[in-house]
Amino acid sequence: YDPHGGRAIGSREMLDIREAEYGGEMLYVNKSEHHPMVQTEYCRDEGLRKYWDDWSYPYHKHGDGPLYRNADASAYNQNQDQLAIEMVRRWYDFYRERPGMGRRVNSGGAKIIFSDTQTHSRGAENYRRSGVVDPLRIPKDAYYAHKVMWDGWVDVENHSSYIIGHWNYKPGVVKPVYVVSTGDSVQLFVNGKPQEMPKRDYEFLYTFNNVKWEPGVIEAVSYDKAGKETSRTSKKTVGEPKALKLTLMQGPEGTYADGADIAMVQVEVVDENGNRCPLANDMVSFALEGPAEWRGGMAQGPDNYALAKELPVECGITRVLVRSGFEPGKVKLTATATGYAPETVEFNTIPVEVEHGLSKFNPSAALKSRLDRGETPLTPSYYDKKVDVKVKSAKAGYANDKVANSYDDNELSEWRNDGRLETAWITYELERPAEIDDICVKLTGWRQRSYPLEIYAGDELIWSGDTDRSLGYVHLNARPVRSRFITIKLKGSAADSDAFGQIVEVVEPKAGELDLFKAEGGDKTNHELRIVEIEFLETLRK
Repeated sequence: YDPHGGRAIGSREMLDIREAEYGGEMLYVNKSEHHPMVQTEYCRDEGLRKYWDDWSYPYHKHGDGPLYRNADASAYNQNQDQLAIEMVRRWYDFYRERPGMGRRVNSGGAKIIFSDTQTHSRGAENYRRSGVVDPLRIPKDAYYAHKVMWDGWVDVENHSSYIIGHWNYKPGVVKPVYVVSTGDSVQLFVNGKPQEMPKRDYEFLYTFNNVKWEPGVIEAVSYDKAGKETSRTSKKTVGEPKALKLTLMQGPEGTYADGADIAMVQVEVVDENGNRCPLANDMVSFALEGPAEWRGGMAQGPDNYALAKELPVECGITRVLVRSGFEPGKVKLTATATGYAPETVEFNTIPVEVEHGLSKFNPSAALKSRLDRGETPLTPSYYDKKVDVKVKSAKAGYANDKVANSYDDNELSEWRNDGRLETAWITYELERPAEIDDICVKLTGWRQRSYPLEIYAGDELIWSGDTDRSLGYVHLNARPVRSRFITIKLKGSAADSDAFGQIVEVVEPKAGELDLFKAEGGDKTNHELRIVEIEFLETLRK
């Protein structure tokens, strides 16, 4: 709270504070029609960049790793392909609640860890690997998945696609191929031969099952609803390792001799055409000469190879750091590895003026801002796809005085019945007759409880089934029948089984919170129907 400006901002306990500039929990998905709901963490799963998939060297079985607090920790030991897929799933939790999808919306989420870092971890390694890049900012596949999904202010503005993984396998391998794409459909080709049509999940993910590997080129072509091509991407089989390739990475004006500036050198194992070999794991030794200090890199191994002058490339690439000294001069770094010719990079550090022991050099002065994204648009960067038909009134089998809690735009309130099947229903009267085809609902215990429901438009059944467990809202795609009255009815006992048991809050929720995590009496389901928020959405026809 800002006592001078009268502003309040925050999360968790401020979901119902209208004066707050924004709200939002850490892990769960929130929505509001009053102020932005921004999640401060999403996708806590971890995965080492070194592991491509189940079919690639060094053959780490997805999820393998020790227990965490005596519980399964496979979510924190993912391979790259499955980590990228999980990122798509979790981002879609927010994307489908974006502006344009009704009156109450979510305003997005912040990646919990953008780059792997030395923070609290729960997997096999001793540092956090939830990043889309590793500690040296080498991208994982999840990075490229985000580039596809995030290329727009709200809706997709620029079309692109990305094939997860590489295309260097052994003969006989048959595996799924995953494509992240903004297209409405995707076709996959192996050396020009079309593959079976994919399954589409989470809007952006296309899964081609049982693709047989053969050396050559794999290509994904994406199309819009009219069949027009929107993007294409490809990967090819890389040849045998032939050489080391070094790339010097410095600030825009070079490296300054201020005793603090860093130069980074990227090391790759490449084939005869200069293509990175995705399965190379060679040990590389480094020798540094000149006025600079070795700061090294990192890799999986004892002490993460901290400050080691010999460390392996992983998936054909690594990076190392050298820190400038206080005297300018030529710096030379040589890399050697068995079977390859030595490679060297050289650069000169730039003098820094010092007077009476104080530097006149401001490191940030040479850094240029990135403005190519442009300013935030003044007009909406989306179009309305669904309209939320408001509730005029409602009546329930129990606690009619609290039935408005189920549609009051307050995620800290709920309506619940008394645990008897005959009282587990609510009938909503809408403000107008509508063909409701999407019922968006947040049910108490969203991540661990599945509710068996029937939904009626008037007297006609339009949806029946068990709700999915989620990190917030579920969408029930109903058969559209024009009506002014929608009835939600429990048809049996709810079932509990935590779908996100490994992914828990660092700060545990209090007893009684609506996610039921360690909530008092949360394990007693009976015939209990509990609704936090419900919305009745009608798809707009173009």
